[in-house]
Amino acid sequence: MHPIKKWLTLAIVSSALFLIVVDMTVLYTALPALTRELQASSSQKLWIINVYSLVVCALLPSLGTLGDRLGHKPVFLAGLAVFGIASLCAAFSPAPAWLICARILLALGAAMMMPATLSLIRLTFADARERSFAIGVWAAIASGGAAFGPVLGGFLLEHYWWGSVFLINVPVVLLTLVMAATILPRREGNRDKPWDLLGSLQIMLGLLGGVYAIKELGKTAPSYAVALAAMLIATVFMTAFVRRQHRQAQPLIDFTLFRALPFSSAVAAAMVASAALIGMELALSQHLQLVRALSPLDAGLLLLPLPLASVIAGPLTGYLLPRADKAQVLWGSLLVSGIGMASYLLLHDASIPLQVASLVLLGLGLGAVMTAASSAVMLNVSPQQAGMAASIEEVSFELGGVLGVTILGTIMTAVYSATLVLPGSAGLLPNAHDTLDAALQAAEQLPGALSLQVAQLARDAFDQAFVAVLATAAAILLAAGVTIRQLHLRQRRAALAI
Repeated sequence: MHPIKKWLTLAIVSSALFLIVVDMTVLYTALPALTRELQASSSQKLWIINVYSLVVCALLPSLGTLGDRLGHKPVFLAGLAVFGIASLCAAFSPAPAWLICARILLALGAAMMMPATLSLIRLTFADARERSFAIGVWAAIASGGAAFGPVLGGFLLEHYWWGSVFLINVPVVLLTLVMAATILPRREGNRDKPWDLLGSLQIMLGLLGGVYAIKELGKTAPSYAVALAAMLIATVFMTAFVRRQHRQAQPLIDFTLFRALPFSSAVAAAMVASAALIGMELALSQHLQLVRALSPLDAGLLLLPLPLASVIAGPLTGYLLPRADKAQVLWGSLLVSGIGMASYLLLHDASIPLQVASLVLLGLGLGAVMTAASSAVMLNVSPQQAGMAASIEEVSFELGGVLGVTILGTIMTAVYSATLVLPGSAGLLPNAHDTLDAALQAAEQLPGALSLQVAQLARDAFDQAFVAVLATAAAILLAAGVTIRQLHLRQRRAALAI
């Protein structure tokens, strides 16, 4: 392939990936405005945020392998078209239920594109050093794009209505669609490779049930019966899926890949990094707007150093990986991320330069983690397994985001509810203990001094919840880095002893 076409291919798939990952977090800054405009309930608000990653996670394994069979270019083009149509539907949603359905359609388009983006890079770049650099760019977009979502959302909300966060996708989709149709290399898929429809349904229902159970447990008042039923469904279908794959000559997911420590540790690292990033951003965007009273744009700008640092770290790590110990880069970048998160925990009320320095360190670490993890996953499989490997890596990223929102979101809600003590004179304030924005809305209905007192108590409680989220995220990153380091050292000692 001509060198220019190779790098244009990277630009095309990176543009599509940017749209996909930005849509995971762009609603964080738009959520307060969206809730007011559509009169969304707390349950609807949760579904608007979560249904995207829920559906993407459930569909990725089957659609990634389908790309290996049909060819990744046609699946990618179809996903782009679906994503563009869904963006229009979401932008002009007249009601919360309509927006939730549009987010499901967005997730379908994203799940069709995501495995193709990484697979096309794997198949386009034959040179190992160029491939590592290209994967570094991909990983920088994956981590930096998610962190850039609130920035973009804040900028758009400063000038336009909430639907603009979806409408902005449409011109990018149209341009990318034209370029992709003319430039992307068309490689025939392996038509002889069977596509396991039953297995696809099994893993889709298994992942759907498991993620739904996790999300239900993350609610303020969860239904344990619903969570148990969802988990039972997940267990039944995932057990059936694993047994079926062990009997298949060409499985949807080759579980023997996980026996290799470089592959399994990379998947775990991607999941942990995504969970920490998405969970922290959810708490931080609300903290900046509702506690520190920043506008959506100002909140986004304060977050900007994180994605910028991540974008720099990705290609740089990709350039260094062929020359470095890949395991050391993986666990070392996790430790850097943990130190960056811990430093922001200690300095989030300090001067702006110190906050920026902490966010830069966090962004550098996360960008390096995603690059090292993506490279390890894609380079430990054959080209014929590119779609499968890409879907596994991206499920880990999406599932990490789900776990981050659910676990860290649950911690945030629990600490907020436990520490909020309202004065008796305020009377009964419905939902005030559920969310900070509900407490602030309730406070507006109270007279003068009492209104100010209730609002301040709610902000103080949320501040403690925010600290708890950062502390947990830092601990998860540091623990993952130490654990992966010990596992690799143990494997090396065992190899030397033979």
